Amino acid sequence: MDQHSQFSLLSEHWMTVLWADGPQDRPPAVGLKTLLTQARQIRALAVGPAPALSALYRILYAITARVTGLDQAQDGPDEWLDRRAELLENGPDPAAVDAYLDPLAARFDLFGPQPFLQDPRLAGECPKAAGVNKLVLGRPAGNNSTWFGHHFDDAPAPVDCAEAVSHLLMWLYYGPSGRCATRTVADTSEANASAGPLRSTLSFHPEGANLWETLLAGLVPPESTVRPEQALCPWEREQPSDPLAPATAYAGPLSRLTGGWQHALLLVPDADARHVTDAYITWGHRGKKPPTNDAYVIWQVSQQGNPYARPADSGRALWRDIDALLLKEPSGSQAARRPAVFATVGDLMDDDRISVRALGFEQDGKTKDVQFVQACTPRLLNLMEERRPQIARSIGDLRVAGELYGRRLGLAVKRAWAEINNAKIADCAWAEQAAAHYWPRAEQLFWTRVRAEDFDGAWRGFRRLAEEAYDEVTAGPARTARGARAVEHARLELYGGRRGTRGTPSAVAQKTA
Repeated sequence: MDQHSQFSLLSEHWMTVLWADGPQDRPPAVGLKTLLTQARQIRALAVGPAPALSALYRILYAITARVTGLDQAQDGPDEWLDRRAELLENGPDPAAVDAYLDPLAARFDLFGPQPFLQDPRLAGECPKAAGVNKLVLGRPAGNNSTWFGHHFDDAPAPVDCAEAVSHLLMWLYYGPSGRCATRTVADTSEANASAGPLRSTLSFHPEGANLWETLLAGLVPPESTVRPEQALCPWEREQPSDPLAPATAYAGPLSRLTGGWQHALLLVPDADARHVTDAYITWGHRGKKPPTNDAYVIWQVSQQGNPYARPADSGRALWRDIDALLLKEPSGSQAARRPAVFATVGDLMDDDRISVRALGFEQDGKTKDVQFVQACTPRLLNLMEERRPQIARSIGDLRVAGELYGRRLGLAVKRAWAEINNAKIADCAWAEQAAAHYWPRAEQLFWTRVRAEDFDGAWRGFRRLAEEAYDEVTAGPARTARGARAVEHARLELYGGRRGTRGTPSAVAQKTA
């Protein structure tokens, strides 16, 4: 490769940012060094799509931990928390940023001999590249149909380097399982891969008033036994890892943040290294890696007793997950566990400065991609159980009430539809119409009550919304005698059914979503 074919992530302007004090001739995008040294002046990252930002946060958390020395806690978590609080007050140290990044500058080149987060061996281990259309999620590749853009493998459009980094990150963290390009390593020749470590998940990231607060709030204290040389990030390794080596447990938070990848990629630049024109995409490891126990997802337990990350759902509003962020043990049959990162967020700042950004990718477990997911809460982490336990539990009960009447509404309209049509109870257009009526109004009611800290009798408001939605959806069929009988018979589901409890406040508080 031409020695001038370089794209340094340290200096090139590839991350779009929002400055805290307005443009004032500041660049709309920055490189990694500027991002870290001026993190106090940057309000937030404006990188997209949502799963790319979630992946980038994890990379930045790891680098921030190294630069600040928060990658170690040999004297225990309390001392680590004190150091983090001091760093929040003092701001980033440019000398420390340079001391860490300068010796690794070659490994932050997108197209260097050891390209950033890529495996240069793929050019010799894969018989052919996959194509730039395969790299860019959303583009049709191979024999797939054209839906959202007219891209063809015969004349693929190059993608600029900043966008290519986003898709590289999404492949590593959210890549599909199943068929991929053939890769031959020693005597092993395979053409299949496991899913990425975050596939189909929703991540929750605390965000402060500026990027420096955000990066520090996103750090998790390491175990006291963790040593930096034992928990290396990919760009810190002298050579790429052996794809045939047995999987091992992760030694610390940084290796978990930048581990678990099941895919390997290699980007091919144009002559000026301004665009990516091709890409190798294949399997990265044969042995399935252990779970990373990611600190930014809600963990819940299946009926078989297996833990799994709460999946991203583009149709599920963020307020329905709020109690799983505020409470250590929220109500529910799935035994949800709060993301570990929130265990120490309250120790960083005393005031109400932290909001939560949810970032994810609605996907199935294999190959189907549905929709990016992104939402942000108000600044309400001052209502966490550790600070205001009674309010946090009331918010949990409020969420439970909203879920309860949303579930009852869905069953009621399905039963009415089934009785009118002499069919089995199943998903139907009525259920979609009822959901479209109920859930946005339920969300508005939820936040109104939370802001006012008014929780008395809130279940009545959700019941009223469910009744209004039910009446609206069934108004037409209820005009006939047969339809009216079916509608009134099914209406009982709004109150718990014939043999159920009729929606008393105590019953709502005890029900789970």
